[in-house]
Amino acid sequence: MERHKQDKKELARQLGEVKTDWRDAFTITFLDFLADFPENDELDKEFIKAMLRTDFKHGMLFFRLILGQSKDEFAITLKSLFYDFPKGAGSNSFKHNPDRYVDTIMELGIVTSFQKTMTKNYSWKDILMERLKGGRGSAIKGQTRGRNLEDFVEGYVKDIYENYDAKVSFVGRDETRKAKADFCIPSKNQPRIIIEVKAYGATGSKQSDVIGDIEKIIKEKRSDTYFLLITDGITWLSRMSDFDKLIRFQNEGHIYRIYTQKMETDLAADLLQLKNELWL
Repeated sequence: MERHKQDKKELARQLGEVKTDWRDAFTITFLDFLADFPENDELDKEFIKAMLRTDFKHGMLFFRLILGQSKDEFAITLKSLFYDFPKGAGSNSFKHNPDRYVDTIMELGIVTSFQKTMTKNYSWKDILMERLKGGRGSAIKGQTRGRNLEDFVEGYVKDIYENYDAKVSFVGRDETRKAKADFCIPSKNQPRIIIEVKAYGATGSKQSDVIGDIEKIIKEKRSDTYFLLITDGITWLSRMSDFDKLIRFQNEGHIYRIYTQKMETDLAADLLQLKNELWL
């Protein structure tokens, strides 16, 4: 056998794309499942019921794709939608009461989304947009949620307080150590109020990160500093053990109060009351 000494640059020139196929065994069975349903049929309650009876898993995938949600997003949506169903959002719940199950699933707007999909004439730009949304877009949606909730909170902070620092590390009980927070009022050097904002949509791992961030703030802040937490997102419904920890922190007095967007009236009132009581 001849001995070779290869050159990196030369070998790199020989590299090419490894061909692949996006279809796996499950995808093929799903496409076969779709083939059994006429394309010109109207998507109504009976159609949805027939889909779920034929293959519940494939039927739910069809609904998720029509809505344009990721697997994690759809799971959280279902958990919120079927929160009070004794058998949950799975196939057993459908079998137990098909009519109620389908009526509930239709609340997601599946029919409207399906009609828009059927009537739209797609251009090459639309196709590229969908591909971008399915890849990069899923990460961007998570980032946007966080920014939107931060902007929501900052709107109230800015209206009520003249001085505050945003996205900083504050000086706490030990001036040599610091922790990060979204808003410090009136400043990061002497915060009387610390506000942390946490928004999540579909992932579960970051929920655990919330606990760590909150614990750092609790550990570093002075005992006479008010700590407000604003969070939102139905993802918490799938991470109730972590949510319970936040509630325990609040019940033990480490967090003054936990707010959601629906509690904006309470948030504004408390921020104004704290301003008057602390002479800020």
